[in-house]
Amino acid sequence: MAEVKVQRPFYITTPIYYVNDRPHIGHSYTTIAADLLARYHRLNGRDTLLQTGTDEHGTKIAEAAEKAGRQPQQFCDEVVQHFKTAWENLSIHVDNFIRTTDDRHVNAVEKLLMILHEARTDDGEPVIYSGEYEGLYCTGCEKFLTDKELVNGVCPDHKVAPQPVSEKNYFFRLSAYLDRLKNLIETGGLLILPEERRREVLGLFEQGLSDFSISREKVTWGIPLPFDRSQVTYVWIEALSNYITGVGFGDDESQFKKWWCEAEVVHLMAKDILKFHCIFWPAMLLAARLPLPDTIYLHGFFMVDGERMSKSLGNMIDPNDLVRQYGADAARYLLLTQYPFGIDGDIQRSRFTTKYNSDLANNLGNLVSRVAKMITASFNGKLPAPAEGLEEAEELVSEAEKLPETVMGHIRHYRVLGAIDAVMDIVRQSNRFFDTNAPWKLIKDGQLDRAGGVLYTCAEVLRIVAVLSYPVMPNKALEILSVFGLGESDLTLDNAMRFYCLKPGSAVKIKGSVFPRLKDSPGKPAAVKEPGDAPGILDISEFARVRMVVAEVLKAERVEGADKLLKMQIDIGTEKRQIVAGIAQYYTPEEMVGKKIVVVTNLKPVKIRGVESNGMLLAAINGKKLCLVIPEADLPPGAAIS
Repeated sequence: MAEVKVQRPFYITTPIYYVNDRPHIGHSYTTIAADLLARYHRLNGRDTLLQTGTDEHGTKIAEAAEKAGRQPQQFCDEVVQHFKTAWENLSIHVDNFIRTTDDRHVNAVEKLLMILHEARTDDGEPVIYSGEYEGLYCTGCEKFLTDKELVNGVCPDHKVAPQPVSEKNYFFRLSAYLDRLKNLIETGGLLILPEERRREVLGLFEQGLSDFSISREKVTWGIPLPFDRSQVTYVWIEALSNYITGVGFGDDESQFKKWWCEAEVVHLMAKDILKFHCIFWPAMLLAARLPLPDTIYLHGFFMVDGERMSKSLGNMIDPNDLVRQYGADAARYLLLTQYPFGIDGDIQRSRFTTKYNSDLANNLGNLVSRVAKMITASFNGKLPAPAEGLEEAEELVSEAEKLPETVMGHIRHYRVLGAIDAVMDIVRQSNRFFDTNAPWKLIKDGQLDRAGGVLYTCAEVLRIVAVLSYPVMPNKALEILSVFGLGESDLTLDNAMRFYCLKPGSAVKIKGSVFPRLKDSPGKPAAVKEPGDAPGILDISEFARVRMVVAEVLKAERVEGADKLLKMQIDIGTEKRQIVAGIAQYYTPEEMVGKKIVVVTNLKPVKIRGVESNGMLLAAINGKKLCLVIPEADLPPGAAIS
């Protein structure tokens, strides 16, 4: 028998989020990405755990609670519910939600601190030692800053001058672990991604790194040091510990062994907390003689419509608002497909509805509707059988069978957008296959076996697409599977790797459109003219409203009494139309018949010289020369131009 390879458990974390305010899409972006990665690994049969949570101690929380007229614990209890509600609304499957005010976290932090307090470096020096701290502290980001980290004398993140601080602290002897840690990062023993972030971390070693404080003397809201109750644990130190306190450190040895010592451990976060996670945290683990995480992935920042997200600019986006407008699945899809995961990018709200309609309504949703409704109408709601000899079918089946490995290849390298694009590419390919074989025409001509083969092939692709899009859009994926009588038990990567799994004769039922087309929200027009816009400039969403398709000219003749006009009957795939164009000086009627042209189909019909024209062909003109815009390949009528 072949040896069955057992996969390591997969443990993925987000940072724990500060509860001084409600969640926004910055928190949502990281958490949705973590949920997506966790779901893909579950599809692949891996025992997987996703942990997120809330950071509830520190000066900033105490100040926010006082401002709200609440005790700190009461304030935290209220705000944390907003995070839990947001993750539930976004269909994020959280296996473990940890709060730093939980007893299990507090007890485990105290245990870790005692281990560090008793630890010694290779030179016999205590890892933790007391001293005086004099320097600068930013309450906004709850961290100590050096002069070289300031920009024009202020914190670069919060735009305020940090406060001078002078107090007794306990320090962690970072200097004793720098050489070993640097070697681990350079050799990949601790994998930091993307590569740009790894280089940034290594650059910090060249700049010089000092021992860091693990306690505060004048803070009251936090966990007291177990070896000196007059000091409170520095909020960042106890927050970093959540990654192990949430999986059994200090109270459940078997769970800790499984999820920290034996699992593949991945920390996911934004790049602004790089130093704490890539230097301070692994150094603490080295000192405590605990395993390090396998990978730390630090994604980029994003702008909102070209500006940094902030309350003062009024561009904070509540994830719950996105869910109300687009639904949980589309909200997830829209956030993750704005730009490649890992880099800095721009969230463009003005494009959300356009992208929803283009990708989800017109492509995926339309394919589901066309296939299911045609099976219902022409095959009594029973899935027809496969058929041979269909144009492009062999290529489509081959691509579908390779898709799971393509997608998982992207996921293993954290190419989230690449995985999603691969799935959507085959949806577009399936739509082209559907149009090329035109099952509606085959049915009309009595070729039911061939028409059924087209519909079966598209149904199988949709089954595979549903499985592979489940981590992105879990609810809609299940809805698509239900059209073909399938459910959660069919959500495995193994199922997605095999074609011809659907049984001919099985019931096909559809209740309504999976992704109904949306209109732009009231008060949010598709295109908003901004001061300084050049005359005639279109917003991308405005341009996207123009629908262009490939058309075939079936018949052409001159318009009586008009030297420049040709009247043409065209096939646009779904129907036949008549258009009038001023091209008679360049093309004869005989030359036009049989040509494939590009036509705008959603113009209001007009009459030209008394002849109705329902569309407009595209052509380029230079002086006295005119050329038609034609597709490079022999595309079928109705093929969309995008």
